[in-house]
Amino acid sequence: MNTPHPPAVDVHLLLRRAGTVLLSLRRGSYGAGQWSLPCGKLEPDESVPDAAARELAEETGLVVPRHRFRLAHVVHAVRDDGRPGQHLGFFFTVTRWQGEPVNREPAKCSALRWFPVASLPPVLPYSAAGLAGALTDPGGMTLYNWPAPEPT
Repeated sequence: MNTPHPPAVDVHLLLRRAGTVLLSLRRGSYGAGQWSLPCGKLEPDESVPDAAARELAEETGLVVPRHRFRLAHVVHAVRDDGRPGQHLGFFFTVTRWQGEPVNREPAKCSALRWFPVASLPPVLPYSAAGLAGALTDPGGMTLYNWPAPEPT
């Protein structure tokens, strides 16, 4: 696959509490009306753990020190919205914080809601790939939306 730019780097936050996970109902151009993990893109000169801490605070108001994030899964994705490009998604598990999450970005998120892991709603496919990987293959990697390899 020939892409002119390096992959965009994303961070995704899997908050777990008593058998539930926190999901965000998206607004905006990509994934509107679908559930996903709180997430965002790496900024220039920012480390991946710092981006995770920043995005979590921006979206939910929760302040978590970067050493509390545990890398759960990595997804290398080809965009699924018809535009060229790739994403490299780092999915972090968070199990300790103080306070309750609040929707701090209502222009990008319609709701935050806890769902039992055993009965999740339909989740945005890219986010679902990382969530499934984090739950079933912690520490692993998923290739999402890549073409099937040519038979040899």
